[in-house]
Amino acid sequence: MVTITGYEKRQGEQQEFFLLQLQGDIEIVYSQTTGQPYATVRKTLMSTTFNEATCQALIGKQLPGNITKVSTEPYEYTIPETGEVKTLDYRYQYAPEETQTVEEAVFA
Repeated sequence: MVTITGYEKRQGEQQEFFLLQLQGDIEIVYSQTTGQPYATVRKTLMSTTFNEATCQALIGKQLPGNITKVSTEPYEYTIPETGEVKTLDYRYQYAPEETQTVEEAVFA
């Protein structure tokens, strides 16, 4: 399950729009530096057609699915807390839980 934890307002070329902040389940990963385990969650943003009131009302709701790691072209990312610049070649994206087969969706 994925939880809606907040939202962000953005200004596009034509109009403003809103992104939902999504957070996945807790997972245990191992530090590349120390090899020690630590708990973390995957987070991502998802665009919407909702207004601000709807986004506010959705905070705390859960969606079926998970947040997956997707390969991308390399890009630079600055860690806000430290100012360190890293090169990443992935991003996280929401993957809905499939509840219908393709055939069921097409012929519904």
